[in-house]
Amino acid sequence: MPERPARSAAADIPGLEAVLARTTVGTYPSHAAAEHAVDHLATHDFPVERTAIIGTDLRMVETVLGRITRGRATLAGAGSGAWFGVLVGVLLSLFSANHSAPIALIAGGVLYGAGFGAVWGYIAHAAARSGHEFVSRSTVVAARYDVVADAEVAEDAENLLIKLAWREQP
Repeated sequence: MPERPARSAAADIPGLEAVLARTTVGTYPSHAAAEHAVDHLATHDFPVERTAIIGTDLRMVETVLGRITRGRATLAGAGSGAWFGVLVGVLLSLFSANHSAPIALIAGGVLYGAGFGAVWGYIAHAAARSGHEFVSRSTVVAARYDVVADAEVAEDAENLLIKLAWREQP
């Protein structure tokens, strides 16, 4: 059986090869700086729809937010359950035939919601067994951000960004 030629991952996403083939007109250390450059182009009536910001050398950064114990999981479950209970209690008080006790319906919803939420929080944490006892947040960051433009307008974009760099020099 003949071997198939290698395909890039960009071939699977429509229009991605065209974006990656654009000319680099500026390189920036942060996404905010690259956005600032594109904003500068836009304020000078540059066709920004012919540009893109491409992050390169991507890294996944996981920030540990804190330790999670069964007690914390139980409290978090109780808190989210209580909010759900408030919603149920308000809906019950709006649509009940007896309008004389809306506070009791809401309080009952909070208590039942907190109770069920606490039980489910405890069970979910005990059953998860993910191998770590902490909560974290993952973010993907790039080492640098390139502003790219179509070849036909790349020189104009580069000239505008050079003027921006001159103006912002100390």
